[in-house]
Formats: sequence, C-alpha cells, structure tokens
Amino acid sequence: MSYRLKLLLFVLCALAVLFGLNTAYSALNTLSRLDVVEAQRDEWQRPVDVLQALSVQPGDAVADVGCGSGYFSLKLSRAAGKNGRVYAEDIRTLPLVFLWFRKIQKSAGNITLVRGNPLDPHLPMTLSAVLIANTYHELADSQAMLARVRQSLLSGGRLVVVDRAPDPGGAQGRTFAEHEISAERVESELHRANFEIVTRQDRFIEKDPDNESWWMIVARKP
Repeated sequence: MSYRLKLLLFVLCALAVLFGLNTAYSALNTLSRLDVVEAQRDEWQRPVDVLQALSVQPGDAVADVGCGSGYFSLKLSRAAGKNGRVYAEDIRTLPLVFLWFRKIQKSAGNITLVRGNPLDPHLPMTLSAVLIANTYHELADSQAMLARVRQSLLSGGRLVVVDRAPDPGGAQGRTFAEHEISAERVESELHRANFEIVTRQDRFIEKDPDNESWWMIVARKP
C-alpha cells in the first residue's frame, strides 16, 4: 500500500472518529438538557395527578402514545415496576432514539419502544391504561386511533387525554395556536368511540410557563 493511500486512510479514520465523538457529545448534551427541562416541567405539568388518573399499579401494562423523548414514559416505568411494561409509542424516529438512550441511562428496562403510524399505534391487546398527553391535537384521524386504543385496552382500562385548551378570547399570535384542541370536541369523539367519561377537568392546569391552560379527560373502556 502506497504512503499516500495510507495517509488518506488515516485522515478518513481520524475524521470518522472526530465525527463520532462530536455526535456522542451532542447527544449527551441533549440528554443532560432534557433532564433540566423535565425537572422544570414537573413544577407545572402535574405528573403525579396524571399518573393517579391512570390508576397504574405495579405489574400493569400501559402505553404512552406520542411519547416524545419519554417524559411520561419514564415516570410510568417507575409506577408499573419491574414486573410491568410500558409501551412508549411515537411515529417519529429521533425521539425514540433519545428515549432508547434514556431508558438505558436510567435503568428503565421495562420500557418497550414502539414505532407507530398516524392511523395505528401498534399496541398490544393487554393494556390496563393508555396516556395521550400533548398529542391528541396532532392526530390525523382521531377516530381510527381511538378505535385502535380501545382494542388494546382490557375491559375497564383507562384512557387519559391531556392537552392544551384554545384561548377563549381568540388571542392572535399565540405560540401554540395550532397545537390546541377543545375538551368538548375530544369528549364528543370519545363518546363516538364508545368510551365512558369518568372525569373531565377543563382547568386541569390553569397556566403553564407560556400562559396556556390545559384540560384532562379520564375515560374508560366499558
């Protein structure tokens, strides 16, 4: 092998190592920032009340639909315990990659990552509870998704939906104006999907850091 070829291979290998180290550093930095952001989110998101609404018990199989990077999935992991199972579903790959790293980092081995699609979350038929937090407004076909979720729930299983409420004053230029949905609409769609409404809190979160209010609906499969 010529000297020039050896030198070229050395340079390419060095660049690959540097790229890998930079990528790893960026990933670790992002994971660290996620912990900080989620600690702040704990102060207003009311995660303890959300978990209580789901009635998760040790050993339960539950799902977090639209899990993102795993804010609720990691909390559900602790609630379900080592004999339980959390199905963390999202249609996007990158959040699931971050959650894969986080489940290893936090020893959350009872989390199973699920790549769903806009019409089917691909959940097993053995669930005690399903959470859809800050995701319902994104659903392309809510009735198709609700039908799949209902099939996945055991009889008596709970579905908890948490999302941002529209501004009743119709303020312009709001940050999340396209990421809101009314509790009335979701309750109507849940009835159409043959869920029973257990409770509905229109002001579950009075004001988040962006001055948005959130509602929560607890439903069950008869």
